[in-house]
Amino acid sequence: EVQLVESGGGLVQAGGSLRLSCAASGFTFDDYAIGWFRQAPGKEREGVSCISSSDGSTYYADSVKGRFTISSDNAKNTVYLQMNSLKPEDTAVYYCAAPKQTTCRDLMIYWYDYWGQGTQVTVSS
Repeated sequence: EVQLVESGGGLVQAGGSLRLSCAASGFTFDDYAIGWFRQAPGKEREGVSCISSSDGSTYYADSVKGRFTISSDNAKNTVYLQMNSLKPEDTAVYYCAAPKQTTCRDLMIYWYDYWGQGTQVTVSS
């Protein structure tokens, strides 16, 4: 059974940092890309970042470029999202997800089959 478990969310002041973790199990880690998505109250879920399992290439939404960094620890089957210079508009539930393939598919939600339960990130002004 594929499982994705997020952790690391919390409350932080604007300008602060958080590191989210996504622990994966139930599949060969090299087989699937891992993406991060977020959903703010009243808004649609949006793609934030992704790392390909085929070549390690990364993708970032324009809104987080230069502030967020995605990385992977294959030995721990874990993907991280380091979030720096956080803004109140980053407040959302953050989810990690995996498509049944190695590429990020431009972070189009349609392609993502497996989802974690989400972790809340709240940035106060």
